[in-house]
Amino acid sequence: MLVKLGEGDLGWLAADRAMSVATGDPLLVAEATVPLGQALRLLDRPRPALSVTIAAAYRTAPRVWRDGPPRDLALRGTLLIQAALAAAGFGDECSARELVDQAAGIADEIGEGNGRHWTSFGPTAVELARVAVAVELGAGGEAVVLHEKVVGADDWRRLPAEYQAAYLLDATRAYLRVGDPLAAGRALVDADRTAPAEVRLRPVARTLLVDLMRHGPVPADVARLATALGIG
Repeated sequence: MLVKLGEGDLGWLAADRAMSVATGDPLLVAEATVPLGQALRLLDRPRPALSVTIAAAYRTAPRVWRDGPPRDLALRGTLLIQAALAAAGFGDECSARELVDQAAGIADEIGEGNGRHWTSFGPTAVELARVAVAVELGAGGEAVVLHEKVVGADDWRRLPAEYQAAYLLDATRAYLRVGDPLAAGRALVDADRTAPAEVRLRPVARTLLVDLMRHGPVPADVARLATALGIG
């Protein structure tokens, strides 16, 4: 929650406290590493975010493969996605794509609907991560193509509303990168309709809306959203 609200320092502190409390349980430590990586990325520290998330992902491997419950594999896959986003954050395209591919292998094995540890992990989550990685790498055209394929699939509609809305902010960035403000506006408005709090309470959404309005006059629904957020 702190990361979503743009409070990177407090998010880092909260995640660090969670890791301290979880000491002695590798899976609980790994769970706490997910928001730690997110907080570090928000603070523009992608390299340490990569280090902590990938280390946690590989530390879960012996227990995961010994006990074999697919729901525990979801946590490892989620950490690999976080590591991929971190790698993309400092332009390491090779590592970012390789890590997403590793997560995809896990997702293909466990399928959809097996998420545990609050991950919502599965093949669809991996495809959403591919879009986010492409956006981070500046590959807007690739991100748009991947996005339109993902949202056309049935599994997209089964994701939690908050997950969909948060992802649509990445799609908004992708459309802005390729110079399509109309599609960017639609994605942002769709995010607001899906889970308003993900747009109205998050600084990143306000930043996207301001960027969108710089492109010139916006459609009525985008203008209404701007008014609701106090952006003139």
